[in-house]
Amino acid sequence: MRQAINERRVDIPIYIGVGEIAVSKNPDNVLVTSLGSCVAVIVLAPGICGAGLAHVALPSSSVNLEQSCVKPGYYADTGIPRLLAGMDKLHGGKRGRLLVKLVGGANIMDPNSTFDIGKRNVLAIKKILWENRLGVLVEDLGEDISRNVRVRVATGQVLVKTLGKERMIL
Repeated sequence: MRQAINERRVDIPIYIGVGEIAVSKNPDNVLVTSLGSCVAVIVLAPGICGAGLAHVALPSSSVNLEQSCVKPGYYADTGIPRLLAGMDKLHGGKRGRLLVKLVGGANIMDPNSTFDIGKRNVLAIKKILWENRLGVLVEDLGEDISRNVRVRVATGQVLVKTLGKERMIL
């Protein structure tokens, strides 16, 4: 007698720190990061079951060109092109239909909006995406709350956890 084998995926987390970028098409991978004023730029390639995430901290690399060479994901203007190049490599350089989701950009520890880093990050990111002919499908941005983000490569699901509550952004 043959027994049915219950196939279950094992989540293999890839932790992405500030200024880091990760891309994967391994369906077992889950891209994980935590955000304040930083923004997670999430790019999904549904046709190949691929996902990428850049943890962007600042809008422009002009403040520290040396660091932008070491950690291009730290800045929107260097991180997004690097993320898109990584996604292109996943499917042989043929940029297919990419879906973009943004999470983060909170106003943390800046009650008077003196620096407005979160908002400035979002504006810079959207401009660069627009220059690359990409729009944002879904966003979970702003407010004054930190977020934890999990992106399931197999499904493209983006789970956002804030204040102990987890929700999926579609």
